[in-house]
Amino acid sequence: MAFGRLERTSRPAPMSDINMTPLIDVMLVLLVIFIITAPLMTSSLKLDLPKADAATPTNAPAFIALAINADGKLYFGDEALTRDALAQRMATAAKANPQLEVQLRADQKVAYGNVAELIALIQKAGLSRIGFVTEAPK
Repeated sequence: MAFGRLERTSRPAPMSDINMTPLIDVMLVLLVIFIITAPLMTSSLKLDLPKADAATPTNAPAFIALAINADGKLYFGDEALTRDALAQRMATAAKANPQLEVQLRADQKVAYGNVAELIALIQKAGLSRIGFVTEAPK
């Protein structure tokens, strides 16, 4: 009786490559979610902006968003600041880029004097490009 050699087949070599397809899919889904939610987060501060027909949006590549609410509180983006802290931050921004545009959002109930003081603070810091943000009438 002749016995043949019992050859064992070797196992396949372990795969050393990472499958990138699921990783890329997750990244693209996160990117789409970020693209959709980013514009919604820009104006989390609730202001009753004045209505104007002639206002056209600008496409300034670099700008600072300032806001003043009905109570007279000042906001740099969404961060509430005092006048002194805001003046210091504006001076720092003006030194970095003197052509920076300031987009000012003021509530309808804010007195003109408060808006004029804020404009003077901006100009004193060294910034001269000021845009007023309004809402389009319905």
